[in-house]
Amino acid sequence: MNTSDLTIVIPAKNEAKLIPNLLNSLVNQDYSKMSSTRVLVADAQSTDATPDIVRSFRDRLRTEVIAGGRPSVGRNKGAARAETPYVLFMDADIEPASPSLIRRSLELAQRKQLHCVTTNIVCRGGNVIDKLLYTSNDVFQYLSRLHRPFSTGMYMLFDRRRFFELGGFHEQVDFAEDYLLSSHVARNRFGIVRGGVYTTNRRFQRMGHFRVAKLFLNTAFNFWNESFFLRDHKYWQSE
Repeated sequence: MNTSDLTIVIPAKNEAKLIPNLLNSLVNQDYSKMSSTRVLVADAQSTDATPDIVRSFRDRLRTEVIAGGRPSVGRNKGAARAETPYVLFMDADIEPASPSLIRRSLELAQRKQLHCVTTNIVCRGGNVIDKLLYTSNDVFQYLSRLHRPFSTGMYMLFDRRRFFELGGFHEQVDFAEDYLLSSHVARNRFGIVRGGVYTTNRRFQRMGHFRVAKLFLNTAFNFWNESFFLRDHKYWQSE
């Protein structure tokens, strides 16, 4: 078997509608070792067909369903099972916008010995405000390389050893746990690969544009204040 350098971890709950798009996009990635790459879906007690759909891809991917929880918990549980040099954390409702995204992310990490690699977010099918907010997120991400790196949890490739040295995702944090973790990565060990991932506008539909933007700005201004991240921002109250 062509042994993979990568383990993919996907936290999920009731994603039967969207996770097939992600899994199909993984099948179509041009990473030569994709067939031997473990795809661990950390399921948070879905009440729909999410686990069955994941298992139905076993003829095309090395999919496994494991017990999950909130995203930070599910990601940590998946990473704990990984034995590869790199772990790629992906959200269940995204799709790589390029079939070469994973390969290029790994190549960049290996070539420059990076600890964390992320990409941009593209809101497919959203309105002007949706696209503007995600574009602002991308701009902040690039600017973060000047101070404290910001990687979106939607797509976060981590050097596994460094991930555990940093303590993984803080499991008491329900919002911006991705920023809290990536902000501890050295600037010269952080990279952004072009290509992006497609996502939906459902976060904005659920919470409203103003509230999401306010939370994002408050997070950016409280990067130094861990107590801010530990507060209940009611991000998952409607899940």
